[in-house]
Amino acid sequence: MNILAIESSCDETSAAVLANGHLLSNVIATQLIHEQYGGVVPELASRAHQQHILPVVERALADANLPKNELSAIAFTRGPGLLGSLLVGTSFAKAMALGLNIPLIEVNHMQAHVLAHFIEAPRPAFPFLCLTVSGGHTQIVRVDGPLDMTVLGQTLDDAVGEAFDKSAKLLGLPYPGGPLIDKYAQVGNPLAFKFPMSEMANLDFSFSGIKTAIMYFLRDNIKANPEFIAGNLADICASIQHTLVQMLLTKLKRAARETGIREIAIAGGVSANSGLRTALTQLGQEQGWTVYIPRFEYCTDNAAMIAMAAQFKYEQGDFTAQTVSPMPRMSF
Repeated sequence: MNILAIESSCDETSAAVLANGHLLSNVIATQLIHEQYGGVVPELASRAHQQHILPVVERALADANLPKNELSAIAFTRGPGLLGSLLVGTSFAKAMALGLNIPLIEVNHMQAHVLAHFIEAPRPAFPFLCLTVSGGHTQIVRVDGPLDMTVLGQTLDDAVGEAFDKSAKLLGLPYPGGPLIDKYAQVGNPLAFKFPMSEMANLDFSFSGIKTAIMYFLRDNIKANPEFIAGNLADICASIQHTLVQMLLTKLKRAARETGIREIAIAGGVSANSGLRTALTQLGQEQGWTVYIPRFEYCTDNAAMIAMAAQFKYEQGDFTAQTVSPMPRMSF
């Protein structure tokens, strides 16, 4: 079973080859053009995907030392994501599968983030809870099987990754700002400043309120001291990160208590955040959880996770037709 997978949901063009469950290659082309605009520009993203996709696929096959006529299926991200970006990956996958006369497998991007935990050991046992956190999504997912997942709670407005990036922008940090907040936070005092944590019903999240609170906090302090950010950057970053992480883990702790599940995982781009990884590890030790944290390269968007999800679908004969089209708002 040799699967070529393609990921193009946002601003990373990636291709990977999985052979009988073993990852042979995982190539990622990052789009640097968005840095000058302070965020991802959809039209520029889709154009960059068109430029990158063929070289990335060729490199993935070369790294895997696998000729394309030995492929068993082509997998691709159908959604959710940016329509133009998804169109590039979907069209390429359809054309290649048609040309090779092999099956086509569509993959849900968010489900793939969860299944990234099965790329290598240790792998969580079913059922487990997965906190999926990224720039576009924040969810607590109950996973009863590779293709049996239920969203227990999610953000009702903004995603936590967006809250990190928006806060960074308010601090004058360049895009992408989330990793920079993490960098400065490592040398700051997380209790230096206190921000309000939103209280939502059940297991849902809300991050719009804390973004507003941070904006007014900075406005008021800059008015009193124009050099406030420069003189307190590390402490501000540490305090923002601490608050956002606590908001995530408070709900995750509640979900574990309500379900009785003690196998806990995190996934998505924000799972690369060192503050979240450390806090989850500590909480897991306190609660007696078995915690699973992916390697950094499997946190951000990558085709290896698409290939892993596709393998489970291949085993069940779950293929898609050539009439398939992207779904930017694809539900879980």
